[in-house]
Amino acid sequence: MVTSIPAMADSRLRRIQTAEALTAAGYPTSPATLATMATRGGGPPYQLYGRVPVYRWSDALAWAEARLSLPVRSTAEADVARSRQQVGPLRDEAEAPQAA
Repeated sequence: MVTSIPAMADSRLRRIQTAEALTAAGYPTSPATLATMATRGGGPPYQLYGRVPVYRWSDALAWAEARLSLPVRSTAEADVARSRQQVGPLRDEAEAPQAA
């Protein structure tokens, strides 16, 4: 059972250990979330050791960090940032000709 953050970036962790280490690092994650994302996609990359999924610590940490939003100062600011992410680029940016 991992109760702390792994010291080595290349450490290989089982699913439960990965969830515990991510939670200890400040990214609350359950083993069930990792299992669901392993089947549906969107989770951190993993490898199989026989039938056992193992996660490289640096990959799991990078995945968790990528899920963070940009810093905001209020919930209103967070709502605006979230709506921009869902809508995508502004119309002018999407229609702008790309450099060849």
